[in-house]
Amino acid sequence: MKATTPETTAPVRYHDGTAIVDLPPQIDSTAEHALNGAYAAAVDHDAKTVLLNFAGVDFLSSTGIALIVGILARARRDGRKISAAGLSDHYKEIFEITRLADFMTIYADEKAALGGAK
Repeated sequence: MKATTPETTAPVRYHDGTAIVDLPPQIDSTAEHALNGAYAAAVDHDAKTVLLNFAGVDFLSSTGIALIVGILARARRDGRKISAAGLSDHYKEIFEITRLADFMTIYADEKAALGGAK
């Protein structure tokens, strides 16, 4: 039995209609509940944009990518915009190869995302 650890949380902050989700260091199957909860919190807060903050992410598995795809699908259905910030060069490349970058705006960091500069 696996215990829930602080690494499996995804706190949500709000700024001018944007929900900022601070992603956990490890995004894999253990992060599913945290990511789904964070997206639900953004919906409950009626955020028009959800910013996935990858600044603290050390590991992103293929299951983690599938979780991100699931959030993208729900956001598209709900009419919400998804953006990402703080991706390492390695993960930016993965997002481009997998074409995830086609479905979200990617910013260098949170400040750029909130200011709208790519």
